Amino acid sequence: MSGQVVGYVRVSAADQNPQRQIEVLGECNKVFTDKISGKSRAKRQALAELLEYIRDDDTVRIASMDRLGRDTRDLYNIVAEITDKGAAVQFVNENITVDKNGASPMDSLMLGILAAFAEFERRRIRERQAEGIAIAKAKGKYAQQPAFSDKDVEQVKALVDLGYPKTEIAKQFQVSRQTIYNALKR
Repeated sequence: MSGQVVGYVRVSAADQNPQRQIEVLGECNKVFTDKISGKSRAKRQALAELLEYIRDDDTVRIASMDRLGRDTRDLYNIVAEITDKGAAVQFVNENITVDKNGASPMDSLMLGILAAFAEFERRRIRERQAEGIAIAKAKGKYAQQPAFSDKDVEQVKALVDLGYPKTEIAKQFQVSRQTIYNALKR
């Protein structure tokens, strides 16, 4: 009997829609979804669950390799963990498959090149972001989100308990929804 097809989807923010990636995956027996940055795997709960779930002869299908990891070393480590369990990794957009026997020489080369480009892109994004912040600060136009006081956090929690949507709460406090989510974690 052949193994299952298990999908993995990751979007970078809680308010992003993973549907496009799910459609790219096609039919899967089970799909694991993370809504968090891919720069590190430390807080990626769905990835940890996927790694625990997969078995010999399963195929882990991922829309694109940058969804699995943007750091070359981390990407290789995750692929190795999956293949060490006897499962294969299939990157749909790149048309690359790595199984317990390794990748073909061409797939191996492409995996290395594309992983390096994904990491390069992530570093360039951070570099451009830092440059933009420095320019905005020099012009006096950069203001970080105000830190929530303990009283603010209590008010946010009370409003959530009363059923107010987080979007409305964010507007009321003039902060992003992510700031509201972070306050609720306190």
